[in-house]
Amino acid sequence: MKSRDRILVILNPAARGERARRLADRIEALSPRIRIRLTESQGDAGSMARSAVRHGCRTVVAAGGDGTVNEVVNGIAGTDTAFGILPVGTMNVFATELGIPQGDLKKAWEVIEKSRIREIDLPSANGSHFVQLAGVGLDAEVVKQTTPDSKKTLGPLSYLLTLAQVAASHPPNISIRAEGRRKSEGSFVLIGNGRHYGGPFVLFKNASMEDGLLDVLVFRNQSHWDILRYLQAIAFGAHPELHDVDYFQTRSLSLESDVPVPVELDGELVGTLPFTFGVSPAKLRVLAP
Repeated sequence: MKSRDRILVILNPAARGERARRLADRIEALSPRIRIRLTESQGDAGSMARSAVRHGCRTVVAAGGDGTVNEVVNGIAGTDTAFGILPVGTMNVFATELGIPQGDLKKAWEVIEKSRIREIDLPSANGSHFVQLAGVGLDAEVVKQTTPDSKKTLGPLSYLLTLAQVAASHPPNISIRAEGRRKSEGSFVLIGNGRHYGGPFVLFKNASMEDGLLDVLVFRNQSHWDILRYLQAIAFGAHPELHDVDYFQTRSLSLESDVPVPVELDGELVGTLPFTFGVSPAKLRVLAP
């Protein structure tokens, strides 16, 4: 088999040691075309993806959660390399967005074997890329303050507990400048490429990954009561109608604040404001149903 016909699978195992090896063996058993590499620390997935592109690899697959997806995408961005997903992490919202089966390696691999390419938008933020969501303020602060130990012990509940703590703090004032709109302000901002957030929740009801636009939600308040209102409205799909929520689409926007405000891309912290967001001219070639 020619090396270029091989498929590189970059695996970020949730567990290490023997459990990681068993998972790697299960993935390798899916096809003789697979060449697998295991990450050991943050940044490995991106480095492995960039190296694969340099060596002419035509398909790179991220086996893990949203963070692994983000690293691999940044490693292959701007190239013709096809991108596949084996959702084996704790959360893979991008796989949900694309309709890739979760919890079934064989069915997910069938999507990759069929080689159906979907070209989607590739948003950018200060030179980095994301595929699903960017969070500025509250959302990113929750990511920042939720410890690995609490995530292992409590799972998704750990984020809710951190959210309750962050909501009690004084919110920042974020200045928003978007193409074709007047300057506005808010306490926290979510920017979507797809429709989903945190799994099954449809946050950006008008979003399309192929329209060249960013979907933006600006929340102007952040008290415990406000967060409860927002969550209830999101559950019923009514949040865009709230008086203190702005929902719009734009090709680009810039955010800044007088205080340090964290930013996350696909669940990975990338810095603090100011940030400029846009959509890259290049498309991401994704293997999807």
